[in-house]
Amino acid sequence: MTSTSTPPGLARFNALEEHAAFTALHEACASTAWAKRLLAARPYATPEALYAASDAAMAEITAEDLAEAMAGHPPIGRPKPGDPTSAREQRGMAGASDALKAEMLELNLAYQEKFGHVFLICATGRTGEQMRDAVRERIGNTPEREREIVRTELGKINRIRLARLVEED
Repeated sequence: MTSTSTPPGLARFNALEEHAAFTALHEACASTAWAKRLLAARPYATPEALYAASDAAMAEITAEDLAEAMAGHPPIGRPKPGDPTSAREQRGMAGASDALKAEMLELNLAYQEKFGHVFLICATGRTGEQMRDAVRERIGNTPEREREIVRTELGKINRIRLARLVEED
């Protein structure tokens, strides 16, 4: 595929100096191993090729890499101050009632105590109630089952963030 048919945002990403590209990827996902795998496979001919590489890298990261990635995510209902990505992704909690916010805080703490990490869900497009229902359901999972759900949810988040990265003009 020629550069004229590569979307401008993807062409810009492909042309970034290695450190800048790594930084952009690391902002999308805090797993160093994931970012390095995607960086090593540049250039990408299409956004779909980048997303497929992301999915493949996510499937192969270790439990330690997954923990590193999760550490980059704030708890649901408490986006990182000054982080527009975090606030945008958790928009469903912005208008939640005080009671729902308090319940999410309790559920987040119980989840974190059980699993040792934040409750991770692809929050984009979900309401506060949907996120609450998901944590209620998932808190009963085994650690092994929950780790695989987290891996899947993180993959969804990564795709959304990569799309924003490469589809901008």
